[in-house]
Amino acid sequence: MKNPVFTGAGVAIVTPFTDTGINYDEFKKIIDHQIEHGTDAIVVMGTTGESPACTEDEHEEAVAFCCEYVNSRVPVVAGAGSNDTRTAIKLTKSAKRSGADAVLSVTPYYNKTTQVGLIRHFTAIADCECPVILYNVPSRTGIGFTAQTYWELSQHPFINGVKEASGNFSLLGEAMSLCGDALNFWSGNDDQIVPLMSMGGKGVISVLSNVAPQQTHDLCQLCLDGKFAQAAKMQLEYLELMNALFCEVNPIPVKKAMELLGWKVGPVRLPLVEPNPEHVHRIQAALEKAGCKI
Repeated sequence: MKNPVFTGAGVAIVTPFTDTGINYDEFKKIIDHQIEHGTDAIVVMGTTGESPACTEDEHEEAVAFCCEYVNSRVPVVAGAGSNDTRTAIKLTKSAKRSGADAVLSVTPYYNKTTQVGLIRHFTAIADCECPVILYNVPSRTGIGFTAQTYWELSQHPFINGVKEASGNFSLLGEAMSLCGDALNFWSGNDDQIVPLMSMGGKGVISVLSNVAPQQTHDLCQLCLDGKFAQAAKMQLEYLELMNALFCEVNPIPVKKAMELLGWKVGPVRLPLVEPNPEHVHRIQAALEKAGCKI
């Protein structure tokens, strides 16, 4: 049995920018707010953190800062994926040196690979001896895991689990059946927290948690307590906000939502752009309906 890196709600945290770099003063406030409102783990420099638009130096510095500032209050999971295995290993080793509890490693995008290539890629990363959470999001990367590949990778002692954002519950069922306790599963989709956790998932790596940390934690805790009827009711109550946060490509809407709530998160970086006015109105309305505030 592999103990999960965390259980509950891990926030896929936004990165606050200035015009010239990362706004670390605001980052501290956002991290404190998350921890004070129940967030169970900080996932830094993932997709929501705009890691593809950061330099490697910015990426490594942000991970090191987060690990130091969180100071073991909750686990820190560092984005460390790449479609170049050598770069992924470099980022993984850097995150390990900085004190990250685990890395989040996405499937190789654009150049892609075969299932054999996935096994070799992630085995090489896990050989760094830092716990790895695989990230399956074929809608972004154009490649995904099979259940058999999950099983093969689950045999590595440092492959701790998977952030599953494929939405494919047939795959999930087969993978969970094959892997048993050898692989942990977290939802990568806020609107699928309850169904995935009802199958034995350990929680979520969440966009929603940026604007509703306590609610996201509470939703996961209901599932961990086996109170799935209450959790399902809560998930449906927040569905409108969950959907609004994906009315444009992530993290455009959630960063605008943070700004509307008063956070100094700064702009999204190109090629991302500001949401259109109609979507801004939708995000604002959903935040108000959900009662979100700083």
